[in-house]
Amino acid sequence: MDKGLHFMFCVITTMLLLRESSQTGEKNDPKMLAASKSGFCSLQGREEGLPTLIVTTILEDPYVMLRSAELEGYCIDLLKALAAMLHFSYKVKVVGDGQYGAVSPNGNWTGMIGEILRQEADIAVAPLTVTSAREEVVSFTTPFLQTGIGILLRKDTVSQEMSFFHFLAPFSKETWTGLLFAYVLTCFCLFLVARLSPCEWNEPKNEENHFTFLNSLWFGAGALALQGVTPRPKALSVRVIAAVWWLFTIALLAAYIANFTALLSSGSEQLPIQTFEDLVKQRKLEFGTLDGSSTFYFFKNSKNPIHQMIYEYMDKRRDHVLVKTYQEAVQRVMESNYAFIGESISQDLAAARHCNLIRAPEVIGARGFGIATTKASLWTKKLSIAVLKLRESGDLDYLRNKWWETSCLHKSRDRWSPLQPQALGGLFLTLAIGLALGVIAAVVELSNKSRHAAGHVKKSCCSVFTEEMCTRLRIKENTRQSQETSGRANA
Repeated sequence: MDKGLHFMFCVITTMLLLRESSQTGEKNDPKMLAASKSGFCSLQGREEGLPTLIVTTILEDPYVMLRSAELEGYCIDLLKALAAMLHFSYKVKVVGDGQYGAVSPNGNWTGMIGEILRQEADIAVAPLTVTSAREEVVSFTTPFLQTGIGILLRKDTVSQEMSFFHFLAPFSKETWTGLLFAYVLTCFCLFLVARLSPCEWNEPKNEENHFTFLNSLWFGAGALALQGVTPRPKALSVRVIAAVWWLFTIALLAAYIANFTALLSSGSEQLPIQTFEDLVKQRKLEFGTLDGSSTFYFFKNSKNPIHQMIYEYMDKRRDHVLVKTYQEAVQRVMESNYAFIGESISQDLAAARHCNLIRAPEVIGARGFGIATTKASLWTKKLSIAVLKLRESGDLDYLRNKWWETSCLHKSRDRWSPLQPQALGGLFLTLAIGLALGVIAAVVELSNKSRHAAGHVKKSCCSVFTEEMCTRLRIKENTRQSQETSGRANA
């Protein structure tokens, strides 16, 4: 028994000594020290039997960030998910020259694309845009993020003073035209129905009709101001039109107040730079992009005249307007009169992190971020299928929401627009139906009176109705007065 215990104690002691010696040798291994000095920042999944990929990336918030000597971010989480699905281990290194990848003057590729071509890395997991030039030398997987080219601005550099007629902004020009037409038509219907209805004007020859056209205009304006004004309607037909107009004005004022409040709170009306054409026409802000980026070459190769003007501006002032890193671009936008042209999804992040920044509405050049591999790599298809599975399962959306979280009250993508006539279509239709009902009711009232009068004077109902209408509209009287005037002139 004692010999057995003594033997086990010796074995355990020997194993502990060998393990300590192995760890000390690993720390002093010149290969590991060389790897650390060459830029490897993260090691993952070093189990035996798993293939190990060297991954090149670039430091850019929130894709890859250095926190306490550890890498984290959207691309790191994506890489972990891909490694778990495809069963591989990886070593992450930050690109040496800090570039994404472009052709240098001597014809060689720089950045992450160059490291893959020189076989210094197996894949590149970063916000690397898929372009035709890069696709010719490397292979790309299915894009894991969709983006475009936008304009990042500082809010106070693009804000402009409100115009003198800013109170008209809640409604579009078409809506204001429709409202003016509805107001005049309603007042005319009030004037017409008040003259036709016998309940409102019983004796046209002896009584004065208070609903003149000017009084009808005043009555309609009073309803717009929610004020009761005279004359007061007595006939059912006039009251129908008045009630429908009151309902119309209440709904109209509610829509105006709500849209005007949204206009004042959104501040989107204060953005004079809405498109790239607006950016070219202004002279207050300088603008540029990342030097050697896909965005720069997009404008260089574009045949659009506006895009060509942007490229010529940036190329002539290359040393002054082009920036080296994305962080430098954001800092320059915040501190000077500078507009940054770049990936819209990265600009959304900047606007989410810095509440004084905003992205202009127009986005051009739809493109995607993909994982770059060597041309003959067997990993391209595997990674593409894995990315599609992550998208279908909602994991990519989860990572997007996780790393693009904002604390700003108003996001740059919330846009305000004037109220169009289509939004008030039902309201205009209700008003039209009410006006039609009022006119029909007035005709019915006049026809009932004509029917009773026809029995007393022993005339046809149609002739009495015609005479009554002509009298109320002053047709015969005006004709007789004109005949008398012409007779006096001839005498």
